[in-house]
Amino acid sequence: MLSQIKSILRKPDAPLDLVDEVPAAAAALLIEAAVLDGDFNVSERQAIARLLAERFKLTTDDLENLIAETEEAVSQSVELYGTTRILKNSFNHEERLELMVMLWQIVYADGELHDYEANLVRRVAGLLHVPDKDTGIARKKALEFLDIIPAKA
Repeated sequence: MLSQIKSILRKPDAPLDLVDEVPAAAAALLIEAAVLDGDFNVSERQAIARLLAERFKLTTDDLENLIAETEEAVSQSVELYGTTRILKNSFNHEERLELMVMLWQIVYADGELHDYEANLVRRVAGLLHVPDKDTGIARKKALEFLDIIPAKA
């Protein structure tokens, strides 16, 4: 699985096996958001596990493997295009909005919005073709779910 995740992050023009690559691509985006502030903490890890398990119906073993392998792959990559291309091509507009809610939940899982995290969300939204208005709605849904008030916008 690690080689598959690495191929997603490194080869944006490679042929896709979307059934297997969609959970890995989503995990890569969520983990990228979590590590941007330099601290992949327990609350972020638990939030990612919960969101991936709910969205993709993964077993505990599959989930643990996916997170561990994706974390390793993300630490070696800075590329977003291939990851978001898989998700853009696999998800309809509503599913992309759901992914943006998930991404905002991870960004706020530690109770703070870091500038790098906000920048990542803006870039991902653009690559997924999610308009600013919808990104704002996704942010509000995530904050309502987390029941927090953001420290900064």
